[in-house]
Amino acid sequence: MLPLVPLSPSFSLNWDEINAAYDWVQTLKGVPQDPIYHAEGDVWIHTRMVLEALTELPAWRELASEAREELFWAALMHDMAKPACTEVQPDGRVTSRNHSVKGERMARQYMWEAMAAFTSFAQRERIAKLVRFHGLPLVLWDKRDGEKMVLRASQHVRMDHLALLAEADVRGRICEDQQGLLDRIDYFREYCQERNCYQQPFAFPSDLARFHYFYKDDAHPSYEPFDDSLLNVTMMVGVPGAGKDHWIQQNCPDLPVISLDAIRKELGVKPRDNQGRVLQLAKERAKEYLRSQTDFVWNATNIIRSRRRQLLDLAMTYKARVRIVYLEPPYATVFAQNRQREAVVSEKVIRNFISRMDLPEAWEAHEVRYEIKD
Repeated sequence: MLPLVPLSPSFSLNWDEINAAYDWVQTLKGVPQDPIYHAEGDVWIHTRMVLEALTELPAWRELASEAREELFWAALMHDMAKPACTEVQPDGRVTSRNHSVKGERMARQYMWEAMAAFTSFAQRERIAKLVRFHGLPLVLWDKRDGEKMVLRASQHVRMDHLALLAEADVRGRICEDQQGLLDRIDYFREYCQERNCYQQPFAFPSDLARFHYFYKDDAHPSYEPFDDSLLNVTMMVGVPGAGKDHWIQQNCPDLPVISLDAIRKELGVKPRDNQGRVLQLAKERAKEYLRSQTDFVWNATNIIRSRRRQLLDLAMTYKARVRIVYLEPPYATVFAQNRQREAVVSEKVIRNFISRMDLPEAWEAHEVRYEIKD
């Protein structure tokens, strides 16, 4: 059970206890917001108002306890990245671009490090994704690829829950066009219902169809592509100390491995040096395996989605089937295992890796496998 979530039957919110329990909540104080959309004041005030609004919603109170907990914590964390993202423009307007993207990473890191005793991996990721997509019901109509964004979000969280979070976000503020924003959320609900992804993920014909839809710009969600793959590439993902080498030894002992750590050692390149030579040699070896249709493993941290996409694009050119394997041991175990590595990485660097990590999403490759250790 997640802490400090208001309980039935009173659902009484204890904001003072929340404020005292979590240091990061204090960082929300004094962070300005654009008065056009947030005349109520700073992010700290807005967050409290959102929690108050959420706990008053009958639809939230009627949810199962686990869903209530997830929505409550998503509401608490939904703007936690605004202190890092907020800027006051020369004309006085206040912006907080990308705060939902950074907020997902911050929420994940905080829950992984400090709240593992209260959340499972699946629950943590649902909360992090609610933070990531909390503004989608309001901006859907302004996005050229709105349908793809909705179908993507539906793979992670229930759209009816996301709409509830967005409604609390709107009701927990003071603005002139509050009713117009609530109308947008109602349209969002209708849109998701029409596409059969309101209370369940959008159902693609197959995992391959799902991958094809999100990989291609012009694909249709109902299209079932032909599997013409000629070889298999396994892409490891995990921070230093996650146990990637051990997993490969246990699961792919006979496959050739392209290891960036091994290539650094081979070339005498330190982790802080320019990595151009390392990556060039790694890609040259990958192309050799791809041309000869030889299955292989790409072993690196691969924590950034755009870099994974580069390797994916290369593999797809040669009609390879790509499997992503994400490894995650308990937070403390990462640092303990790192200390046992031949090439120890500083704890500061590992924390930086975690803060920048894009967790692989199920649609990102032909197969995405999560190896989570308690």
